[in-house]
Amino acid sequence: MSDMMKVSSNPHVRSKVTTSNIMMWVVISLLPAAGYGVYNFGVDALIILLISVASTVLTELIYEKCMHKPVTIGDYSAVVTGLLLGMNLPSTVPWWLPVIGGVFAILVVKMVFGGLGQNFMNPALGARCFLLISFPALMTNFVTDTYTGATPLAALKNGESVTVMDMIIGRTGGTIGETSMIAIVIGACILIMLGIIDLKIPGSYIVSFVIFLCLFGGHGIDPVYISAQLAGGGLMLGAFFMATDYVTSPITNRGKYIYGIFLGVMTGIFRCFGSSAEGVSYAIILGNLLVPLIERYTMPRAFGIRKEAKKA
Repeated sequence: MSDMMKVSSNPHVRSKVTTSNIMMWVVISLLPAAGYGVYNFGVDALIILLISVASTVLTELIYEKCMHKPVTIGDYSAVVTGLLLGMNLPSTVPWWLPVIGGVFAILVVKMVFGGLGQNFMNPALGARCFLLISFPALMTNFVTDTYTGATPLAALKNGESVTVMDMIIGRTGGTIGETSMIAIVIGACILIMLGIIDLKIPGSYIVSFVIFLCLFGGHGIDPVYISAQLAGGGLMLGAFFMATDYVTSPITNRGKYIYGIFLGVMTGIFRCFGSSAEGVSYAIILGNLLVPLIERYTMPRAFGIRKEAKKA
C-alpha cells in the first residue's frame, strides 16, 4: 500500500509523440505541394529544394559539431526549415541563393538563439525575408519556359483578370510551393486529422483576411476576387504550415485567435495598400515578434491566484 502513495515528479501525463514524429509528418504533408511544384516547374525546382534542405541540415550539423553540442538533425526540424525555404523560392534562382538562405535560417535565426524552441521567428520565413531584401530581383523573377507573365496576384493588383481555377489547381507562376492550393490543402488536412495542428490560427487568419478584403479591398463581396486572393501568394501555405509553427505561435486559445486575426489584418494591409502584391511572409514575421506580448495578456492565471487591485 505504501508503494501506491509514492508520487514521482512531473510531468505525470506522458505521450509517445516526439519532435521527430511531428516534424516527419510535417515533411510528409508538405510533399504534395512540393511535388506539384516540381511537376509545374521541372527539374530546376527539384534541384532548388534539394539544395535548400541540404544547406539547412549541413549548417545545423557543422555548427553543433564545432560548438561541441549534441547533434539534433535527427529531429527533422532542419529538414522542415529547408523544405519550407525551398518552397518559398522561385525555381529560377541560382543554386547559391538557397545555400545563403539555409545558412541564415539555421545559423542566425535558430542556432544563435539556442536552437529549436528558442528561435523568436520562423527560420524559413526569416531567411525568405532576408533574401527578399538582399536579392529582390532574383527573388521576384518568376519567368520560366512555361510562365512568362506576372504572377496572378501581381496581375490582379494591376487590374488585370485572372483565372481562379488555374490558381486553385496550380497552373500559374510563383514560388515552387505556393502555386497549387489543392496540394497545400491536402497536406494541411493530413496535419489536422493527426491532431498536429488545429484550425484556430489558420481559420481566424483566413476569415479575418476575407473580412478585411470585403471592407477595404475595393471590390466589395466579389467571390472571384476573394478566391483569387486566397489561392495566390502563398497565403494557404503560410496559414497552415508557417503561422502554426509551435515555437513561434501562441499556446493559449485566446492568443491563437488574436494572433490569427492580426495576421489576416496585416496581410490585408500589405496586399491592399502596399506596393507588393504579397505580404504573407512579413505579416507572419511581425506576428512572431508579438507572440510574447500576446501570451502575456492571454495566459490564464493559476488556480487560487487573484489579480491584485490597483492602489488608489
